Amino acid sequence: MQTPTPSGKRRGRPPKVPRHHPDTREALIHCGVEVLTEQGFVSTGIDGVLKRVGVPKGSFYHYFDSKEAFGHAVLACYADYFACRLDRCLLDAGLSPLERLRHFTQNAQEGMARHDYRRGCLVGNLGQEVTLLPEGFDQRLEAILQDWQRRVANCLRLAQTQGELADDADCDALAAFFWIGWEGAVQRARLVRGPAPLVLFRQEFFARLPR
Repeated sequence: MQTPTPSGKRRGRPPKVPRHHPDTREALIHCGVEVLTEQGFVSTGIDGVLKRVGVPKGSFYHYFDSKEAFGHAVLACYADYFACRLDRCLLDAGLSPLERLRHFTQNAQEGMARHDYRRGCLVGNLGQEVTLLPEGFDQRLEAILQDWQRRVANCLRLAQTQGELADDADCDALAAFFWIGWEGAVQRARLVRGPAPLVLFRQEFFARLPR
């Protein structure tokens, strides 16, 4: 018979049921963001993520029911992170509205350069795989892009009020065009492993804005 410990608990092996450790879940999601921005969803194996984090497979399924559930959690984390990143640039009262948007593109280019252009945009990466993804990812990806477009459109509308942009400019259409072009430039920058596509898009987008 085991002797109870002073806390009233019995000595012995710890329970086999994994306990909840929020740090482990966050570490898995953080690693997922890193891996999926390089490899995409389809080619990413759970075993590789677990090895990088140092977590056994049983623990993974304690936090996520499936790879699909993991993918949705990673995507939600990335969307929140990127929205904050956009806001830091687009709500910067120290810059004019168009300078804020320029700052975002420059900041994003520097971020890609730090990773030797191996990492792109997670939303763009998954969009390239959309026909291979589980049901529901397409709607979520489109919702995220719509959110980003809304933030850019608001910045462009502010540019109108400050005389940087023509009063009759369609800010919603320009914001949609911005993201279509920017995501394409990001993919091309990964292909050539250099900034030229990003620089060209930035130059042409701002040069062609109606004044």
